[in-house]
Amino acid sequence: MDSSARAVSGLRERLGSAIFAQVAGPAGPENRARIHGEPGPRWFGPDRPIRTVHGDASMFIGGLRALLLQSLHPLAMAAVEAHSGYRGDPWGRLQRTSTFLAVTTYGTADDAQQAVDHVRAVHGRVRGTTSRGELYSAADPHLLGWVHAAEVDSFLLAHQRFGAEPLDAAGCDGYLTDTARVAEALGVTDPPRSRSELAARLGAYRGELRPTEEAREAARFILLHPPLPWIARAPYAVLAANSIAALPRWARTALELPRLSGMAETCVAPTGRALTAAIRWAMIPPRPSDQGLSFGSCRARGVRPDPNERP
Repeated sequence: MDSSARAVSGLRERLGSAIFAQVAGPAGPENRARIHGEPGPRWFGPDRPIRTVHGDASMFIGGLRALLLQSLHPLAMAAVEAHSGYRGDPWGRLQRTSTFLAVTTYGTADDAQQAVDHVRAVHGRVRGTTSRGELYSAADPHLLGWVHAAEVDSFLLAHQRFGAEPLDAAGCDGYLTDTARVAEALGVTDPPRSRSELAARLGAYRGELRPTEEAREAARFILLHPPLPWIARAPYAVLAANSIAALPRWARTALELPRLSGMAETCVAPTGRALTAAIRWAMIPPRPSDQGLSFGSCRARGVRPDPNERP
């Protein structure tokens, strides 16, 4: 290997390690070894669509979109505001989320069930009242259904736009069938298992959605004030712009986000494809056994809202 190739390889290793450390946390290597090294049956085989979607760098954009969309349910947002600590410990939340998705997508069936049981225990303690006097509970199957629908819609949409291996029609429905298994384990009643069911479910929630000041503040924090070093702000801005562009227009309006023209959206999309390709390149695992560490890049790492604290 000549000096230029070594330099490129070293850059790739440093970038991949930095991203991995940020999203997986100090326990990342240990969790990876456990998730992929422990023998036993898994909920999902290696050919399942959930592994394709959750293992791609497009999850960075999908995760941001999911956060924004989920915030438009006032009960979900009230729970996040009161219980999640997203401002005080955003990276801890991300790291717990990364581990949860890795375990349920790639880990043994026993470990996946233990992760779900832990989340359900957390949900049981998250309850309260909104500023309007509305009661909420994170264990409410109906509220869980909204969080799940917004999440999988965001993950799948981002994957189809920016993923390395977009799914065909059967694969898209297969992804929703896979994720329905996890959703049911978490307490969601009859989660959607096809794109038509997902579209109908999202439409059924529209009447319950409304912007709150808490949702707008969360959007400003997520998009404009991420706890990142300055060197990472430019690529993060690309992720943020593409997550906004991926939202339905009514959601952008509700959150007072920039209104993009058709031409602007057309110009934004290539930046998302370029950045996800760069993340994918940086995080190609050095060994086949490293694949699927969590979600978010090359079946290895990723970002999304924290299911341990999902309302």
